[in-house]
Amino acid sequence: MKTKILIITFCLFAYIGFSQEADAIVGVWEPSNGKVYVKIDKIDDKYYGKIVWLREPKDPETGEPKTDINNPDESMRDVPLRGYRMLKDFEYKGDGVWENGTIYDPQNGTTYDCVINLKDENTLDIRGYVGLKTFGRTDTWKRLQKKKN
Repeated sequence: MKTKILIITFCLFAYIGFSQEADAIVGVWEPSNGKVYVKIDKIDDKYYGKIVWLREPKDPETGEPKTDINNPDESMRDVPLRGYRMLKDFEYKGDGVWENGTIYDPQNGTTYDCVINLKDENTLDIRGYVGLKTFGRTDTWKRLQKKKN
């Protein structure tokens, strides 16, 4: 009986630890270019990131909020960039790695496969790539505010 209780307790703590580790990317992040802030949230068992701030929120020509003018889907070109979900469908794989997601680059309207690596609690390496991870680019993002427990 004591062995069963010990095993159940161990499994419970292991699950809690894994869950907290998986949520380590939840928070607001700034890419290296400093043009946007991206808030990463967990929805069900996946992680998503949306633009919550833009350094230049308005189109200089129209004075209106910037929209996704480079989207290959013409019906999406009027969608405001603020609030746009640019990171989608990431799954935690363990050891500070989230995979199977995509990143959208509004500057060129392209969606890339992506992997996220947590370097430390305030630093992410975001690697967007086409096909193989070798053919891609890594950007370092910094946490803006500590995630709330």
